Amino acid sequence: MIDSQQTEGSQNMSRRFIRAVAAGAIATLAAFAATAEEAPEKVRIGYAISKTGPNAGGAAASSTPNYELWAKEINAEGGLMLSAYGKRVPVEIVEYDDRSSSEEAVKAVERLITQDEVDLVLAPWGTGMNLAVAPILHKNGYPHLAFNTLTDRAPELIERWPGIFFFEGTSTIIAGATLDMLAQQRDAGKIGNKIAMIAIADALGIELSAAYREMAAEKGFELVYDAAYPAGTQDFTPILTEISSKSPDVFIANSYPPDTLTMTEQARVMSFNPAVYLTGIGTAMPMFPGQFGENVDGVMGIGGSDVASPALQDYFKRHQDSAGYPADRFASQLTYAGLEILQQAIENVGKIDRAAITEELKTGTFRTVLGEVSLASQMLETLFYVGQWQDGEFYGVGPSSLPGARAPVVPKPAWKN
Repeated sequence: MIDSQQTEGSQNMSRRFIRAVAAGAIATLAAFAATAEEAPEKVRIGYAISKTGPNAGGAAASSTPNYELWAKEINAEGGLMLSAYGKRVPVEIVEYDDRSSSEEAVKAVERLITQDEVDLVLAPWGTGMNLAVAPILHKNGYPHLAFNTLTDRAPELIERWPGIFFFEGTSTIIAGATLDMLAQQRDAGKIGNKIAMIAIADALGIELSAAYREMAAEKGFELVYDAAYPAGTQDFTPILTEISSKSPDVFIANSYPPDTLTMTEQARVMSFNPAVYLTGIGTAMPMFPGQFGENVDGVMGIGGSDVASPALQDYFKRHQDSAGYPADRFASQLTYAGLEILQQAIENVGKIDRAAITEELKTGTFRTVLGEVSLASQMLETLFYVGQWQDGEFYGVGPSSLPGARAPVVPKPAWKN
């Protein structure tokens, strides 16, 4: 016979267990409800970009179309997946024109943070602009993915601003990769050892020239011409004429897009055609083949792509469909890869926690159009630093060890009229 007190005790325990489970379920539901109520309606992402002024062409080639494509694709999926709230949240873009002025970029970024109260800030275009806004982003705890920024000071700046990340290498790395490629061509008997170099008289030109100067001597090259030109130079004919008289094997211009286009047109007209013709920023941009057509064949410059990569081919198509013009073959793909990294870092964290997102950027491994990458050094490290136009595409030619690298065509074909 079962003891009645034992039965009553068991029943009481069962009732208490049921009440505890019910209370737990109610608490869990309440927590979920509270979480859902706390979820933001949108994630506000801001940026100041050069829509007017001398930087507008570069920004339109490699920054703005990628920012727009990225936001559009995220919202087409319903938004960023924020697991802390168990839902997707759309992004809203807040945009200002910095008018190619560092002062305007600083004002705009301050406005984005203090007045618009954006959750994240994307980078402006250009090294000077990024270095101008970096202290503000650092002070306010925003991660800074410094696209379109090239400086040998990157390691020093990472120590100063721990939330900054670089995507284009350094001047020393670019010069080293280029001179390695040139040394291979010289050792193969395709060129001699005479280099003529010009550079825009700003931080980019000064840094690149200093790196080339030092390493060229180490590799046994002779600099037969080495000079800077002021920003805004329109006539390169006197410089090119003097250089031509020295019969260089290699011409290197550490230039920005307007100069890259202008000097190349003048070189074509005067038939200045060294075995290696290598220009700077702008060579990989769609405006370059747009202006020169078949004459781009053989021209080298900063950048390059693994053109056969299915992931890049898909990205190039989506960029074309969205922007209406091709992606450039250097900074554009690096920018988009960086945005993919940012999205995955946000979604891995599961909410807009800028400190946690920054830490995830430093420690995570990410799937991108460039393949699987990490930013452990706070720099993107696996990329082409020198490319060449061949058969209508800008292929990576250095480092030659990377997937998709092409052998350089040397000497460069003659200009066509």
